[in-house]
Amino acid sequence: MSYLQVNFSIKFEFNILDDNMTKQNLNRIKAVLAEQNKTSTWLAREISKNPNTISKWCRNEMQPRLENLFQVAKALNIDVRELLVASKIL
Repeated sequence: MSYLQVNFSIKFEFNILDDNMTKQNLNRIKAVLAEQNKTSTWLAREISKNPNTISKWCRNEMQPRLENLFQVAKALNIDVRELLVASKIL
């Protein structure tokens, strides 16, 4: 008996809503770029990503994959935890 291994991924996007039903900011990429006087275009070049993707991350319309978050932190020379908004999950 042989088995067929199937690899697939499902991509979906959603907005996490707070009690007021507004979109939450989950990452601080835009804030850290501003603190360091760097642009999203600079970041896109540094980590070889499409500038539109970086823009969506900065607007919190889309969240970076974990490995991309580490790339961002490395490019900005900061701890990856500085890119995340602290939250308390009930």
